[in-house]
Amino acid sequence: MEKNFTFSATLRIILYVLIAIGVVAIVVGFMTDTDRIWANLLLNNFFFLSLAIGASFFMALQYITQSGWSAAFKRIPESMMAYMPYAAVIMLVIVIFGMDSLYSWIHPEDWVSPEGKKFDAHELHIIHNKASFLNVPFFIVRLVIYFLVWIFFVRMFRKFSLAEDREGGLTYFKKSEFYSKVYIFSLALTFSMASFDLIMTIDPTWYSTIFSLKNFIAAFYHGTTIIVVIVLVMNYFGYFDFMKDAHWADFSKYVFILSIVWAYFWFSQYLLIWYANIPEETTYYVKRLTGDWKINFYLNLTLNWLVPFLILLPNYFAHKKYILLIVITLVSFGQYTDLFEQIMPGTMGDFHIGFVEIGTWLGFAGLFFYIVFRTLSSKPLIPKNHPLLNESLNHSGH
Repeated sequence: MEKNFTFSATLRIILYVLIAIGVVAIVVGFMTDTDRIWANLLLNNFFFLSLAIGASFFMALQYITQSGWSAAFKRIPESMMAYMPYAAVIMLVIVIFGMDSLYSWIHPEDWVSPEGKKFDAHELHIIHNKASFLNVPFFIVRLVIYFLVWIFFVRMFRKFSLAEDREGGLTYFKKSEFYSKVYIFSLALTFSMASFDLIMTIDPTWYSTIFSLKNFIAAFYHGTTIIVVIVLVMNYFGYFDFMKDAHWADFSKYVFILSIVWAYFWFSQYLLIWYANIPEETTYYVKRLTGDWKINFYLNLTLNWLVPFLILLPNYFAHKKYILLIVITLVSFGQYTDLFEQIMPGTMGDFHIGFVEIGTWLGFAGLFFYIVFRTLSSKPLIPKNHPLLNESLNHSGH
């Protein structure tokens, strides 16, 4: 039977160092530019929250479709979901203490953009008409509800999974399948609303009906890529030694297809706004296609679509796990460029990449993977009584 995962002292030290770098970067940020650090905290917490959300959606789909090929490594998405309670605490701190720095709709009359502009009468009228929805108490209440829903379901998934390990049978598998069906609909609503609230309201006079769908797909897409990264790296160190070419091919198909779906929503949002040419909408892209922001704009499209599409399209490459590792590592950074494009222009104005940005990301990465590996080491790596385990262990792709 597969050996359990050992959270080594060396790995712990590496993650502690990353967390320490993050703490230093945050302190430096607060000492130099509070608006900048609040924006980075929002970006990075949402980044890793979206990975946890994507992992939970991936696992829910495996239950709903009764997919056997992925059963043996379901502990990976389970461990990624463990970040959600921490994300909830951090997000509440960001929202409660950093709202004035992030959201111009709180005091629209007094707000001045990083470029020195103020809302005109028309823009103030738009924001005031949204006041019944965009107000601080209701905003925080909604945020608490979102996290309560997500944490409840992932706790139930984990509870059923561990009970299945102890008792076997189909009871807990069927419960997980039922809860998964409820969860994906709950998630579609709550994560869409969370994307609107936490990110789109940074630009309160701009809106896109595709925005939440694009972010939902991005979470699923990049959450899946991190699952693949963890499985690949652990396989290199001797875990999941049952993995075959068929597993890597299925992973490649997931990444390849999701890159196309992501590009579809990205292009649909851009094309509709470009074609309609409505000033209230085009200002969003005008800023992001100006100056240094243009580099991030095209890098976003390159990392999230062009790289996985061109490299994973040939079937030969799709079966090579080391090529897959290179591709999904680049795709993982693509999520950062996507969120950077969504959050930073509306909060910072100018393009900034420095120690504060890099250090904060490293700190959150250290915290995220510390939680993942600690959770992963706390229980058996392989769900021994999963009813589809043998199908996963002997997966041939047919």
